[in-house]
Amino acid sequence: MIEDILLIQRRDGVATVTLNRPAKLNSLSRELRRELVRVFNELAADETVDVVILTGTGRAFCAGLDLKELGGENETQGVPASDREREEVVAGADVVRAVENFPGPVIGAINGFAITGGFELALACDVLLASTQARFADTHARVGILPGWGLSQKLSRTIGVYRAKELSLSGNYLGAEQALEWGLVNRVVAPEQLLETALALAHDMRSCPRDVVRAYKRLIDEGYKTELGRGLELEGEHSRAHIRSVSSEQIRARRNAVQERGREQS
Repeated sequence: MIEDILLIQRRDGVATVTLNRPAKLNSLSRELRRELVRVFNELAADETVDVVILTGTGRAFCAGLDLKELGGENETQGVPASDREREEVVAGADVVRAVENFPGPVIGAINGFAITGGFELALACDVLLASTQARFADTHARVGILPGWGLSQKLSRTIGVYRAKELSLSGNYLGAEQALEWGLVNRVVAPEQLLETALALAHDMRSCPRDVVRAYKRLIDEGYKTELGRGLELEGEHSRAHIRSVSSEQIRARRNAVQERGREQS
């Protein structure tokens, strides 16, 4: 059933979305991709949800595309898939766009293997927290296809072009600690602490003004896609537009809240 392959829990402004095909290492079948797009579009329109946590059940975060479908096997009908269906499997970047288009922060809680399409799904998140059991791999070259969901461009911008080439042209695995050292993930925690850590970070994000968090995410993403000079121009444009919408009283109240939070955390 569709309801079972993707689990959604909403609580206190945070939605936890869990890929739930553990026997298939949470591989992205057409059905699961459609459901991910539907759910993220629904969450984007839900005014009660500020932050999303994306994770998986079992040994994998996501093992990428369903290789039976990619190999041309229509699992439900037992007949070869058409060329059009095979192209849709590779070109279905709408699932990545749906994650990226959620207006608030998306925290990837990488519990296990994140391979190829699953690696690309992880890169669609805004922050990556990894379990010590997390493993990343780009096996496009080994499977004999080229990426279509952004990995060839995002990975080099995240960890550097030489490291990205090492991973993508070898298909080798990258462990959690090495991923942390290379700047791919924000932190590495024990498996039993992964969701707890993600939830704590989500609530830290929720404690900031929602409109500012969303505008800031949009500003970072827009600037990231261009050169530094244009990015700085964008920052100035966004900053001037936003400051006109904030009153002195709001700034004073938020500054006092920041100072109080600093005293509590010191």
